[in-house]
Amino acid sequence: MSHSNISIFVPHVGCPHMCAFCNQRTITGTAEIPHADDVKRVCAQALNEVKNPSDTEIAFFGGSFTAIPRDYMLELLSAAYDFLGEDKFKGIRLSTRPDYINVEVLEILKKYGVTSIELGAQSLSDKVLTANERGHSSADVANASKLIKEYGFELGLQMMIGLYKSTAEDEFETVQKIVSLSPDTVRIYPVVILENTKLGELYKSGEYKPFDFDTCIDITARAMQSFVDNGIRVIKVGLHASEFVEEQKLGGFYHPALREICEGRIYLEKLKKIIDNNTEYAEISVPACNLSKAIGQKKCNVKYFADKGIELKIVACKNQQEELKLQKKIDRTAVK
Repeated sequence: MSHSNISIFVPHVGCPHMCAFCNQRTITGTAEIPHADDVKRVCAQALNEVKNPSDTEIAFFGGSFTAIPRDYMLELLSAAYDFLGEDKFKGIRLSTRPDYINVEVLEILKKYGVTSIELGAQSLSDKVLTANERGHSSADVANASKLIKEYGFELGLQMMIGLYKSTAEDEFETVQKIVSLSPDTVRIYPVVILENTKLGELYKSGEYKPFDFDTCIDITARAMQSFVDNGIRVIKVGLHASEFVEEQKLGGFYHPALREICEGRIYLEKLKKIIDNNTEYAEISVPACNLSKAIGQKKCNVKYFADKGIELKIVACKNQQEELKLQKKIDRTAVK
């Protein structure tokens, strides 16, 4: 049974200021502010359409939910709360800023059936947070995460890769710090540079030079693997496909199949460990569900080895628990 969300966007209304990378209207594709009637309408419709309501959360995304005016926050929570319980939805998921989490807020969220809280950590380097005008520190992320877990909520952390002033070392340090906070879930958003943002201005002036695409994929893939190795679910990689983002992006790392590309890179690194350069032919088996990941987008992993003079064949196996197995190998030295 797969988890799902009923997404309701609350664009930018809760943010105390504009971060250097942010243009919420572009990211969410809307500037409309939802109210109680909108929430009830969306939830009522979804309740009739969702196959597994008991594993579905009503999700308030798009802004900093706990930073919006208190009356408005309670209006939205009250409307959603009517759709929780037996034969209804599991709970409420929301995203917010780490500096707008405290005991009072968590008591309110618990009362209204909130089950999951995602924090926009973005980076755990104070240098990077300051450069991108986040308005909070890495300590705020750590403190908020601790409180959220103490109150029994599911904790999610959101990370942005490639921010202004960030280095590869900063990214890997952020990954390590996120792992130490033991979130249940992580979303990874490689930076997309948008029009009408400070980051966009820095990019146009040449002051901000993001990673090249291959470096971003490498960092993202390694981050994903680290999270998975530590039992943290990676529930999203990259911004969702959107005509608004495609129209407004100036640069950065936007691709509709970004996760697939990163998963392919993870497999490539695993393949490199079991296929040496003296190999002429190798046949690898993987679970059928992972076949396209192992082959890589547009067969890039097969091409990588072909460029080295190695013929690689990747086949599906029936054993879904068997991640990657060398079935047959012919060495150049053997055929000579």
